[in-house]
Amino acid sequence: MKDFFKNKITIFFTLSSLSILIGILIAIILATGVSAQDKLAAMYIFFGLIPVLLIIVIDRICVWKFGTRKVNKIQLYILICFIGLFVINWIRLRLQV
Repeated sequence: MKDFFKNKITIFFTLSSLSILIGILIAIILATGVSAQDKLAAMYIFFGLIPVLLIIVIDRICVWKFGTRKVNKIQLYILICFIGLFVINWIRLRLQV
């Protein structure tokens, strides 16, 4: 089991798996709601999970081809860039008055 976590788990795989689980749970709760707006929101969430599923498939192909260590290193760089862009955009929006 320890080897599975060491050799197969990547950053995007864990984040995508969590988002799929949480998204399906929230969509099911909304789909069983009374109003049409809740059902529409559930459909939007279900359709929003399609790109997440594609990320998982691409991640698994990259792990199969390149290995977990190299894929994790690239994904960490991508994640750091997105966090940096988020911080820069947040600062830019705070400076706009």
